[in-house]
Amino acid sequence: MELTFTEEQAEIRKTIISFAQRELNIDVAERDKAGVFPRGLWNRCAEMRILASLFPEPYGGDGFDFTTTVSIFHALGYACKDSGLVHSLITQVMCGILIHLFASRDQAARLLPDIASGRLIYAQAITEPGSGSDALAMRTTAVKKGDGYLLNGSKTMISNGPIADRVLVFAATDPTKKALGGFSCFLVSTGDAGFSQGKPIEKMGLRTLMNGELFLSDCYVPADALIGREGQGAILFNEVMEWERTLIPACLLGELERVLEETVQYAQEREAFDRPIGNFQAVSHKIANMKMNVELGKLALYHAAALKGSRKHAALETSVAKLFISESLKQACLDAVQIHGGYGYMTEYEVERELRDSIASTIYSGTSEIQANIIARLAGLKPHATTKLS
Repeated sequence: MELTFTEEQAEIRKTIISFAQRELNIDVAERDKAGVFPRGLWNRCAEMRILASLFPEPYGGDGFDFTTTVSIFHALGYACKDSGLVHSLITQVMCGILIHLFASRDQAARLLPDIASGRLIYAQAITEPGSGSDALAMRTTAVKKGDGYLLNGSKTMISNGPIADRVLVFAATDPTKKALGGFSCFLVSTGDAGFSQGKPIEKMGLRTLMNGELFLSDCYVPADALIGREGQGAILFNEVMEWERTLIPACLLGELERVLEETVQYAQEREAFDRPIGNFQAVSHKIANMKMNVELGKLALYHAAALKGSRKHAALETSVAKLFISESLKQACLDAVQIHGGYGYMTEYEVERELRDSIASTIYSGTSEIQANIIARLAGLKPHATTKLS
């Protein structure tokens, strides 16, 4: 199996890398410290068609295949040091994928152009104060009322939540059922009566990505706010997670490549005991592990991307990619800090920010433990009754 980019993909990647290095890395440390979402840079990314790549042209997209879109976010993760911005863009694209796959044609025609253009910011609300990895513990409800639904409950740690114009909210439409048939997905807009957004939550890393609480108190939405069929929420969730667990590892792999390059350069330039520290086996072996994980990560990532681009189920392959690449990135960042020594602990060298951001990668979109559970189940182990939902 040989991984090569087409001429078009290679040219797109070159353009994205040049753009990101030129425009997206100015004042990253200051934005991170202040916890500010860079809306102007979001708009520039939209102008560069990063949000539009995957969606059909009639909906304002560029109609690229999924592997090309994955390669774009792979390049963006490598070149853009603002991981929070990259993740906010992925959240937007994931909302678009959900709508493209499951919404009606009328809904897609109405909603996708605003996603592809970046004019409106989207969020996807699943996590609740009492249900993180255990999505089945969801308590937000949607009860039929007249020609629509009345939503009640709260969501937390929602990416793009505090700044979103529209939110895809998952809620229980039949609390007597658990996974299949019990949940549904609804579109809620800022300004809808009974819907409110909390302030951004201060975090260890990904500080330019706005995460926060959402509140629904007798929030009425019309029937056409339902995305997909009533009770189809678990199917939407599981399918979209496979796409997300391919796009997110793409940007993480790009970050891993950048950390490797920066660490190699430092190990070549920094001297101790009259020679570059890269000559010491304790350092070179850490770098060798980074390089090995980059190469293996590429295989895992683009294998999963090829399957999802062919509209095949890939729960195993996407969980492998998510688990392997996120854990590899976290370990690489830990090793990079250690190799940089005291400088690695200082904000000036930016390695500490890479580490802070990397820790989150093993938590969001399904923790590493959840990914391991999925892999074990698909390897043939009998699942526990409460872990069937990815």
